[in-house]
Amino acid sequence: MANASVAGFTAPQRVIIDTDPGTDDALAILLALNSPELDVRAITVVPGNVTAEMGLGNALKIVSLAGRCDIPVAGGAQHPLFQKLITAEFWHGANGLANVELPASKCKADGRWAPDLIIETIHAAPHEITLVPVGPLTNIALAVEKDPSIVPLVKEVVIMGGSITGGNVNASAEANIYGDPEAAQIVFQAAWPLTMVGSDVGERTLFGSKQVEALSKTHGPENDFVVAVLKYLVALSQKFGVDGTAMYDPLAVGAAIDRSVIETKPMHVDVETRGEFTRGETVANRRNSIERNVPHDGRLWIEALEPVKPNAQVAVGSNAEKFASLFISRIQGK
Repeated sequence: MANASVAGFTAPQRVIIDTDPGTDDALAILLALNSPELDVRAITVVPGNVTAEMGLGNALKIVSLAGRCDIPVAGGAQHPLFQKLITAEFWHGANGLANVELPASKCKADGRWAPDLIIETIHAAPHEITLVPVGPLTNIALAVEKDPSIVPLVKEVVIMGGSITGGNVNASAEANIYGDPEAAQIVFQAAWPLTMVGSDVGERTLFGSKQVEALSKTHGPENDFVVAVLKYLVALSQKFGVDGTAMYDPLAVGAAIDRSVIETKPMHVDVETRGEFTRGETVANRRNSIERNVPHDGRLWIEALEPVKPNAQVAVGSNAEKFASLFISRIQGK
């Protein structure tokens, strides 16, 4: 059985990474591939930071850089469910990888459609697969809609997305959820174990000049690529007065590796899909209750508080120093 401990040995956790690479996606993928706690069973690509075509090419270059052509890499959705695609070259560079040019990939794309690959992988290892989506949730939602039977078969879903203290694309919404709010609502309401690692916590988990300097002291193809990407991101952050880049996607992978890098609280989370100013907001009920109002003499009377069942473990804090040490230790010299 996966993850069973035998004589002190714990089998790696089987994961599928759904990604829109993307600079921090690239960092997250390489962290996963260099962590013995994880067994990456597939990488599925969703449009978001870049187009679906560019994202697939970037994912193939990253797994090739890591020498992991054994991992299936598949393209999926070409656009969000109900809105136009929003890409983020401003943050990720024209090629999505901080304008760092990687060698042509030696790996080939898997011919399966990403939602089908997700479904097949889950059925092949029931109760053993953790989904780690670090982009918009289009592929995951399509998989659930096509085959709802996968929901009780998934061990856990660890999402990089959302926020409970305001957004990063506007006042309300985080980028991955804003990229496909309808898909996100499907995923949040699917009734599976779900952990939300939001941008608000990612922004308190910074990788700054000191950490980049530490990683710059060692070398290797992956190490040097990661340093180049981080230098790009830190320089971009410094333009906005912050000496450090938010480790959004890598932190979600870090939580899959070692849950102690984040602190969570159970909450019920809905995704706003219709608000003029709040579309894409993750609306978290921090008390897990709502007021029950009843008519009384021409007014509403709060009669009681009705409990609301949490549907997510929501990250409310992180151990930034521990995470940075974890990240550096896994990438150094690779």
